[in-house]
Amino acid sequence: MKSRLGHLWVHHKFLFLSFALAFAVTVFFALRAVVFFVYWSDPNHRYQPLEPWMTLGYVAHSYDLSREQMLLLVELPKAPRLRPTLKWVAKSRGIPVEQLISELSKKLESPDD
Repeated sequence: MKSRLGHLWVHHKFLFLSFALAFAVTVFFALRAVVFFVYWSDPNHRYQPLEPWMTLGYVAHSYDLSREQMLLLVELPKAPRLRPTLKWVAKSRGIPVEQLISELSKKLESPDD
C-alpha cells in the first residue's frame, strides 16, 4: 500500500492532492449532514421558546416553516443578511426584541390567524 501511495505522490502529485482534497471535503459534508440529522431528530429541538440569539432559519426549522413563511411572520420582504437573528430583526424594525418575540410567539401558536 505504501509503495502505491509513494508512487502516486512522486508521479502524480497534483492528482493525488486533488483527490485528497475532494475526499476531505466529502467527509466534512457527510459528517455535517449526520450532525444536522442527529440534532434535529431530537424532539427537544422542536418548538423551543424563542430567544434573541436565534436565527430566522433556526426558528423556521424548529417550527417546520419555510424561509419565505418565516420572513412573512417577522414582516420582512427579504432577508438582507445571510443569517439574521431575532435581535437583528427587532432592531431593524425599530422595536424591542421582547415585543418581536411576543408577536412571533403568538403567530406561531395560532398560524391560522
